[in-house]
Amino acid sequence: MTHYTHITVEHTHAGKVAIITMRRPEARNAFNTQLVQDLAAAFAELRPDTRLHAVVLTGDGPAFSAGADLNMMRASAAFTEEQNLNDALSMAGLFGAINTFPCAVIARVNGAAMGGGLGMLAVCDIVIAIETAQLAFSEVRLGIAPAVISPYVVRKIGESRARMLFVTGEVFSAAYAREIGLVHIVTSPEELDTAVEKKVSDLLRAAPLAMRACKTLALNVGHMHAEDAQRYTAETIARLRVSEEGQEGLRAFLEKRKPRWIDG
Repeated sequence: MTHYTHITVEHTHAGKVAIITMRRPEARNAFNTQLVQDLAAAFAELRPDTRLHAVVLTGDGPAFSAGADLNMMRASAAFTEEQNLNDALSMAGLFGAINTFPCAVIARVNGAAMGGGLGMLAVCDIVIAIETAQLAFSEVRLGIAPAVISPYVVRKIGESRARMLFVTGEVFSAAYAREIGLVHIVTSPEELDTAVEKKVSDLLRAAPLAMRACKTLALNVGHMHAEDAQRYTAETIARLRVSEEGQEGLRAFLEKRKPRWIDG
């Protein structure tokens, strides 16, 4: 088991679900260099595991993530532009890795998510937040911008809402985040784990390799030319129909039984 400084990685449901917990509660799980490295290493280690149906990402303590660590921001003020570029590229690599992670990533938003911490929600597939969570793209109030996270956020909430929330840095609620597509489910703190477990149960019913194909479809088809999309989608369904999972799913349906991946 890999040792991490600022996160823990646990496996549940017979190894089909991984839980990554950011553990810097004294700093509201703010990103420092080590936390970014730990998260990147964990997602890289989990990426080849075809048993996984889901990864749950959450924070320890009362916050999900407060964004950039104050000491990290102080240090960056003394960096050269090239050093800042390399630092930003590391963060960009983490967001890209989560966004393209093969199976579903659930954000369990147990409290405030600010700046880059809020950007994490934009690269997760399913976002479940407590109703009291406060959210903000707060970078502008620090004299910077939500640059690295912006491609994912704009794709999730649209240019119009991003233009308002980016330039004001205003705090908004989980309920509003649900309205604009950044959060999918809002629940009470007491019901948070129940809501997460419900989505995990749904994912465990899905064929793991087919689910990966479905996520790839959702990520890609909206950006393809029509002819490319037709070919890509036709090839995808043809491949899945003749796959072991596709054949098993059809047999299970016809035989009125559960497919093997649910019991296995």
